[in-house]
Order: sequence, then C-alpha cells, then structure tokens
Amino acid sequence: MNVVPLKSDISSRIDAALAEKPDGILEMIATKCAVSLWQVFQRLPEGQAVCVTGDRFEALWAEMTKWGSVLFIVHTDDIVLECEGALPPGTSSHGYFNIHGDSPIGGHIKASNCERIVLVDRLFHGRRSCSVQFLNSSGNAMFKVFVRRDKLRQLLVEQVALFEELRRIL
Repeated sequence: MNVVPLKSDISSRIDAALAEKPDGILEMIATKCAVSLWQVFQRLPEGQAVCVTGDRFEALWAEMTKWGSVLFIVHTDDIVLECEGALPPGTSSHGYFNIHGDSPIGGHIKASNCERIVLVDRLFHGRRSCSVQFLNSSGNAMFKVFVRRDKLRQLLVEQVALFEELRRIL
C-alpha cells in the first residue's frame, strides 16, 4: 500500500507523543497531535501496524468469524462502546455489509467506506494487545476487533495464533 510521507513537523509531534506514552491510547495521541489515527499508525515502530487496503474487508471479516468471542469496539469522541461476542458472517446488500446471527454483534456496516485495515500488535498500558482496526477515508477508526483476554487478563492463546496467522498471510 502506498504511504504518503508525513511532513516532518507532524512526524515530530507524533513521535514525541508516542515517546511520552508508547503504550497509550492511539486516539488520544491523534487528538493531541491534531492528526488522524492512520497518521499515528504510520509512526509506530516497525511491525506494530500491518496495513492492507479496505477492499479486503469481506475476506478479513470471514477469517475473523472463526475466532470465537472477540471484543468489538467503536471509539468516537463521545463513547467507547465495547461488546463481546462472535463476529457473525455477513452479506453485502443495499450498500451495506449486513451481519446478523446469534451474537450481540450485529447490524449494517458501510464496508465501502473502509479505506484501510490495520492489524496492530503493540503494548497497551503495559500489556500486549492485538487488534484489527478498520479505517475510513479520513483515517479514523470505523470500529476495531480485539483479541480477547481471559480472567487473568492474558490474551487468549488460540486467538493470538489466529491473529498472527492473519498477519502472516497478508
């Protein structure tokens, strides 16, 4: 995927914010630096963010339906909505990717708005965190799918293996 180099002043601001809180909330860093989440992803250390184009939406979604119960997050300026459940299969119709099934996760996603999908593997508040983040054309998250944790707050080993395999085959 083509990556447009950031202006040096923008890069410097993001780098400084990441150095100050390398395992912090990336949306907060984006807000602090007045940039998009995508611009922050571009400044993460090598290997922490692997990106593919949004046209891979349905293929990646189909793979993640095999993961079992995940943590589905929608993070806006006004809310961080978290929902645990399996990703149900979906179909495209009437301009939306429609998901319905035996899961609390359901609805209609404007998949055509997905410009990039970023697989993120980094520390978050001192612990490894693995997620698949779907970005719109403004470079901000539409939603995110996280590998879940067990009762001891450890990542589920089976899901980590599936996440790593997905990153490997991209």
